[in-house]
Amino acid sequence: METITYQPIGIIHSPFKDLAQMPIQPCSEASAEGDVEVFPEYVVGLKDLSGFSHIILLYHFHKAGERRLTVVPFMDSEPHGIFATRAPVRPNPIGLSVVRLIHVEANILHVSDLDILDGTPLLDIKPYIPEFDYRQEARLGWFERNIVEARRAKSDQRFC
Repeated sequence: METITYQPIGIIHSPFKDLAQMPIQPCSEASAEGDVEVFPEYVVGLKDLSGFSHIILLYHFHKAGERRLTVVPFMDSEPHGIFATRAPVRPNPIGLSVVRLIHVEANILHVSDLDILDGTPLLDIKPYIPEFDYRQEARLGWFERNIVEARRAKSDQRFC
């Protein structure tokens, strides 16, 4: 099997210095504003990004604990397969968040709706395009019974 290697293109700065009490999703009442610092060699790639209201951040869960294939996620008390959750202890610890882009200032993206730990390595940025990314007919699986809790749920130490 081929080895895949990624290099960070930047770093995410947020007020969340500790995993405990961090929001678990960008839609959380506890989400916050922060900055995404893009390294100088990638700044040209930010051209025209400021025209988008939201962006998708792909990042490395650098503080995630040991990889697991089943977990008890934040919003449930039953174990689920890792691929049926958004838990960070994945075989490839890649995170995804849709955040609001406030403005671009040189190599700094000012964002809100942030749910990411301070110092997280940024892997990629993509524009959020509702016509491509939103699915009205989507089913929520086991999340359906707990989705209302997503706005209030916070992280704890279970995935460290």
